[in-house]
Order: sequence, then structure tokens, then C-alpha cells
Amino acid sequence: MKVVIAIDSFKGSISSIDAGNAVKAGVLTVYKDAIVDVLPLADGGEGTVETLVLGMNGTKKQIQVTGPLIDMQVMATYGVVSGTVIVEMAQAAGLPIVPEQLRNPLNTTTYGVGEIIKNAIEEGYRNFIIGIGGSATTDAGIGMLSALGFEFYDKYDNLVGAVGKDLANISRIGTTNILPELSQCKFKIACDVNNPLYGKNGAAYIYGPQKGATEEIVIELDNGLQNFASVVKKQLGKDIAKVAGTGAAGGLGYAFLVFLDAKLESGSDIIIEEIALEDRVKDADFVITGEGRLDAQTIMGKAPAAVTKIAKKYGIKTLAFAGCITDDAVQCNQSGIDAFFPILPRVMSLADAMDVSNAQKHLTMTTIQVFNLIGCLK
Repeated sequence: MKVVIAIDSFKGSISSIDAGNAVKAGVLTVYKDAIVDVLPLADGGEGTVETLVLGMNGTKKQIQVTGPLIDMQVMATYGVVSGTVIVEMAQAAGLPIVPEQLRNPLNTTTYGVGEIIKNAIEEGYRNFIIGIGGSATTDAGIGMLSALGFEFYDKYDNLVGAVGKDLANISRIGTTNILPELSQCKFKIACDVNNPLYGKNGAAYIYGPQKGATEEIVIELDNGLQNFASVVKKQLGKDIAKVAGTGAAGGLGYAFLVFLDAKLESGSDIIIEEIALEDRVKDADFVITGEGRLDAQTIMGKAPAAVTKIAKKYGIKTLAFAGCITDDAVQCNQSGIDAFFPILPRVMSLADAMDVSNAQKHLTMTTIQVFNLIGCLK
């Protein structure tokens, strides 16, 4: 028997790899000679660097960069897996880094994200996977681009800053000092939102308030985003502000598309390609996936849904484990998960349920019983 396990982390509890190994222990308890392949799984968001580095024997590098506030320094970690750099933009420009009383996307920047990329380029790397969730910014990526050598000028030909409020003042873009190595780089951007750059469904209106923007600030930011897009269209001939995903991370998606020739893709799809899941499952008897909470949202582009899609392509039975299962999780059955199982053996406090050692034990125990049943039915 061959079993492939690609299970997402249980947020706030057990990591992807630890969850997978707990399930593996359960399978091997029942089928001692089974071939069990544990793969790391993530969606490009928080924890992706840690998951892929641990699961694929990569390395991590920690550097000091500019934080979301231009006068703030933070320590950011990026990963390297098989020559590909894995970056979470939130390491440098994430909302949790900014004290609540200072949250205002007029004053935040993605400059540190550019510093991470620049450092990796200087280390010789050219391939990047970048997750852009959880940002504190609405600067359309001008901070990141400034760190990479792009320059932004106002109508008086003075350099402007690199925060959200500076978008409205941009009149010209300078490209003479950009890092020459950028032309050799390839960027895959993990993006799971469909918002355009500006407008009522754009970066400022939809995500600005959660980053500390008042109604007045939202309008100011949206006007700034429109101005920047207008300058880009006029000077570079690129008119993509309405493309889905350009509004991601306060317009960082737009910057990657326009200036770095990047591809915006589902985070889960990028990770699944990186771990070569399809090659690993072709001859499997069972695929096991899951996450902390299994519900109707699971099938809306989350990592377990992407795993299931690949498994069903080859007609492989797919099982899922979760810490919590809602009534509407039955929709997962309709989308290819053949059966799913809650792992909690009894009523317990949330703290006990999320305790890592308990989660490991419950995953292993549940797996043992599921595969006992599989054995009975053979």
C-alpha cells in the first residue's frame, strides 16, 4: 500500500510536517510495510517559509530590513529550497508588526520586501516564490520597487517617498538605477484574491479599513492608486489596473505584474507544483489531506482542495482529517474528498485540543482507526 500525505498546518497548533508524520505513524501501525510519503503543504501565507524549509530540507536566512513603518527595523526570515527563494511579504510589511495606534496605510511601506529580494539576488538566487498575504500597506509596491532601484518623481522632478501617501504625487518613474539582475529573475506570486488595483472593489476600499484607514484615508489612497496607474499607463504603456489580483497586498500584486513580469497564481497551486505532488500521487492507493477547520470554505481554493483535485485526476481515494468540522463541510464530499474525520476523541477545552502533543496523538489515533476499518473492508 502507498499513502501520500499532504496535510495543511492546524493554525495555532500543529505544523504541516508534524501533522503528516503523526498520520504516517498511524498508517504504519496498521500497515507496517506501507510506503508512506509525507509532503509539506501550505498556501503561500503565514508559515509557508517554515513549512517548505522543514519539509524539503531547505535553509533559512534571517536579515534586518525596513519594517512597515519607514523608521522601523525588523528581522525577516526567508527560505531557500532547491535554489528557489521563498518569501512571506508579511515578514517585512505585515499588519501585526505595526502597533495598533500607528496603523495607517498612508504611512506604511513595502520597502523591506524589496530589501529581502535584493539580499537574495546578491546571494546569487534568481527564482522566487512570494506570498503576499497579511500586509499593512497600500503603497502599490513603490516601497519594494524603490529598494530595487526604481525611482519615483513628482511634477517638480523631486524624488518622492515610498509610502502610501506618496502615490498621489508621482509624476514620473525612473528606471536607470534598477538592479540589472532583475531581468534574470522569475517571480511566482501566491495570490488568492481577485481585487483590482483601485475602485470600490480595489485595494483601498476593500482592505484599507482593516489596516487602519478612515473613510477619508481610503479615498486619498484610492486617488493615489489611480494616479500611479495613470502614470504607468502613460509612461510604460501598461494598463492592467483592472486585472484580478492587482489589488492584493495594497497593490503589491500590481507592482509585481507591471515591473517584475511576475505571475499571480493560487498559493496552493504554486506550493503543490513546488513539492511535485502530482508526480508523487500517481501510483498512490490513498491521499490524505486536511486542515485545522474543515468547512465549505475548504473547497474554495484552500490547500486541501488543491490536493484533492490532483488526487481525483488519478482516481485516488482521498481522506481528510481536521480538528474541527462544520455542518457545511459535506460540500467537501461533493468536491472529491471521499471521507473526512474529526480527530477529537472527546469534549475538551480549545487549549487542550490545540496543544501540539495532543494534536499529534489524536491524529495518530484517528488514523489507526480509519485504516483498521480499511483493513476490515478489504
